[in-house]
Amino acid sequence: MRLSDFDYVLPADRIAQVPAEPRDSSRLLVLDSSSGETEHHRFHELPALLEAGDLLVVNDTRVTARRLLGQKATGGSVEALLLREVSLGTWEALVRPGKRVKPGTELHFGDGLTATVVGETAFGGRTLKFDNPEKVSGAGSVPLPPYIHAALESDDRYQTVFSDAPGSAAAPTAGLHFTAGLLDLLNASGIEIASVRLDVSIDTFRPVQADDPADHKMHGERYSIPERTATAISRCKGRVIAVGTTTVRALESAAIGYRRVRCGESVTDIFITPGFEFKAIDGMITNFHMPRTTMLLLVAALCGIDPLRNAYKIALESDYRFLSFGDAMLILPRSHE
Repeated sequence: MRLSDFDYVLPADRIAQVPAEPRDSSRLLVLDSSSGETEHHRFHELPALLEAGDLLVVNDTRVTARRLLGQKATGGSVEALLLREVSLGTWEALVRPGKRVKPGTELHFGDGLTATVVGETAFGGRTLKFDNPEKVSGAGSVPLPPYIHAALESDDRYQTVFSDAPGSAAAPTAGLHFTAGLLDLLNASGIEIASVRLDVSIDTFRPVQADDPADHKMHGERYSIPERTATAISRCKGRVIAVGTTTVRALESAAIGYRRVRCGESVTDIFITPGFEFKAIDGMITNFHMPRTTMLLLVAALCGIDPLRNAYKIALESDYRFLSFGDAMLILPRSHE
């Protein structure tokens, strides 16, 4: 297996620049992981595509990262992407130009918001200590992916309707298709919904550089599994369907046996590639991903490389929209065995 096995041509005009309105009007490609067959649907049809007794598990993390533009006290522009608040007023951040921003550097971001670089991170970023941390949440903007060039009317459109736990640098975008009404319909159809939290960090952004995926190293991301979710998985009589690759990573990191998941908090550096033995999930909902990415390898591990290639070929030929604000794919066997 080589990274080139997960390459494909993604035309720029297939990258969605704005989300579908309403959220659940997006298209949904259903892939049978047993046969490789595909069907075309709309996301709001999800209750009819699932079965009573199925369990959906979502990632309820909330995007709290901010993109700040400012200047060094000595002059020169600087951009800081705040990833995670490690203590009150102290954030891990990606800073550009990083090499010129050494510990001790004072940064000014406007409206009286100032910070001092107090250290470097293991992933090549910087640790910033803000003099007035109460101003951070209202400063800057939500950090949209770099391939999205359109501005959002509201930052809430880059949050899921079930987002609750703060701590992410990016949204778990497979969850963006859900509406409150759709969640009600799913519950009414006998489909249970549970949650985990995985704080999306730089593992989502970093490309796979090595041609042998086995040489790629993941940095740790924090996750939490509530006791209620672990119990729901163990007693599920249908299929366990993860919403998004981040949910898959959290559940499989916590798996201690078939349909057995350890509750609690931890850090995961799991890298799921073809050949992986899934213990916690049967299927998943996911968006269409960039070529040569960790997310694409994870999806291939669940459905197979050839079925994935064929599904992406069909999606491109059928004018599906790709990446964060694009359409979705549902991967699952027809029934739980």
